[in-house]
Amino acid sequence: MKVLKFGGTSVGSPARMKALLDIINPAERQIVVLSAVSGTTNSLVEIGQAYLTGDKKKAIILVSALKDKYELFIKELFASPEYLQQGKEVIDYHFALLSNMANNQFTNVEEKIILAQGELLSTTLYHVYLKEIGVSSALLPALSFMKIDEDNEPTVDYITEKITPLLDKQPEINLFITQGFICRNAFGEIDNLRRGGSDYTASLIGAGIRSEEVQIWTDIDGMHNNDPRIVKGTQPIAQLSFDEAAELAYFGAKILHPQSVFPAQKYKIPVRLLNTMDPQAKGTLITHTSEKDKIKSIAAKDGITAIKIQSSRMLLAHGFLRKVFEVFERYKTSIDMITTSEVAVSLTIDDVTYLGEITSELNKFGSVEIDVNHTIICVVGDFGAEKHGYAARVLEAVKHIPLRMISYGGSDHNLSLLVKTDDKVETLRSLHNRLF
Repeated sequence: MKVLKFGGTSVGSPARMKALLDIINPAERQIVVLSAVSGTTNSLVEIGQAYLTGDKKKAIILVSALKDKYELFIKELFASPEYLQQGKEVIDYHFALLSNMANNQFTNVEEKIILAQGELLSTTLYHVYLKEIGVSSALLPALSFMKIDEDNEPTVDYITEKITPLLDKQPEINLFITQGFICRNAFGEIDNLRRGGSDYTASLIGAGIRSEEVQIWTDIDGMHNNDPRIVKGTQPIAQLSFDEAAELAYFGAKILHPQSVFPAQKYKIPVRLLNTMDPQAKGTLITHTSEKDKIKSIAAKDGITAIKIQSSRMLLAHGFLRKVFEVFERYKTSIDMITTSEVAVSLTIDDVTYLGEITSELNKFGSVEIDVNHTIICVVGDFGAEKHGYAARVLEAVKHIPLRMISYGGSDHNLSLLVKTDDKVETLRSLHNRLF
């Protein structure tokens, strides 16, 4: 059984939603995971923020504007009055819920309920559309099997336990439609897997049912060897390992959610990245194996802040790094890159929420320098310790660009450079011209 995930652009218009059947084969048993219609989640975030700040008037105006878009959407999606009426009942229900939030005390719990409506709308409307054209399908409520624990981590065993009976009790159904992104938390409240979480949903379901393959359908033909928005002549990568894909996703490749490969990797389920607009394109296959002796791709992650702690006391000081890391642990701030010398340690973060508090604590250890507006450039490929010349090729390509940090050897798949964001475009293009 395969799991197919379609992103917001793939269901972004009635025409695109209808065209999914050019890809989905109703004769094959499969689970289809849908994101919200493109633009919907952004609108729902805005509505939630308006309620959260007490601006109910603004919230109601935003709800009305979004409903108007869906009124037009269903008029194009459905051909018959009967199913148009069913579609209208669907949107009336969900938008009444959004409007009625004005009558309630609004907290983060209600905000997450609002965010869930996008996927509930897209999946229900698609299910009704399939009924109209005579394609048998079943709605599979993600809220009945997708759950996160107290640490906001999903449990695959729980998914397996809950989803298996739902599939088994409908053996005559081949096509199951479910929501990406949304879940319940440890308290049973509606929650989500964070932005981009529909990829994660697909991978978790794939792991939960031990799927033969997970397919992530977007609007680009696989993961490219550089950012096609910045660099001309990029090419899709035929095959990546899970580790390589995870590095690229974490360091800026937008096609894939950073966490999404881990459940599939654990249960050895292939993940294929494909293009809804060009279904015949081969895309990218992600498995445990990969092509050797090759640099695969380059990705960039913006919004990076570099922190340098310099201290003569660091020299041979037992436990110094532990104390530094504990500061970041206390403020739940992740570190991306790290380099050390005998008297200094430099590291990077992408979340500056607690930068003031972190800096204040680090000042106890020595002098602290903060550099903002940086970008991590991540070069991914076969960088094993026994390889020769790859790192030299990378550094030769950027010899004219000031480098703030270099991280090499942390894994067999990644060489990372920290540059000023102003130098990002030139760095990406120089690396591309030299490496590919």
